[in-house]
Amino acid sequence: YRNRSLEGLKTFSYLEELILDNNLLGNDLLLPRLPHLHTLTLNKNQITELESLLDHLAEVVPSLQYLSLLGNIACPNELVCKEKDEDDYQRYRYFVLHKLTNLKFLDTRKVTRREREEALIRGAFMKVVKPKDAKGSSAAASASPEMHYTPLPAASRDLTNHRGILGKCRYIYYGKHSEGNRFIRDDQL
Repeated sequence: YRNRSLEGLKTFSYLEELILDNNLLGNDLLLPRLPHLHTLTLNKNQITELESLLDHLAEVVPSLQYLSLLGNIACPNELVCKEKDEDDYQRYRYFVLHKLTNLKFLDTRKVTRREREEALIRGAFMKVVKPKDAKGSSAAASASPEMHYTPLPAASRDLTNHRGILGKCRYIYYGKHSEGNRFIRDDQL
């Protein structure tokens, strides 16, 4: 039985532990304010946006100390996704700890003092940003889907309208002072 509505939780304002694993919960997850909640597991759901989730949790569950997000796209785990590695996961940990400063335990590991210090200094910069795909709803992509990136200016792409410049060069290179030439003897030429 899977229930996506968390409406009934608001009557349990003194709730301390909440396990919401395998509930098809997505980015629209809305928890009521639970000031005493210290343990929350959201494993194996459909959460893809990490920052909005963490901002919501910081607001509604201020006493949170134990959090697990394994099995969600928002949690870059190399066991779930082959493209992710331990560095991606560590950056994720720093970002989560930057947003939720009271956490003592994240996913399967205790939060270390070094992680907490690193999160304080660099956690804000560890946000994982995904580029929009070609079918995404970004303004540039929707304005001109045929437009592809090119390092050349638009005018130089048209072969019939080129702007070449002809002229004389005053400097002629003979190669006498080249570093490579000092090692070549006349009989090797």
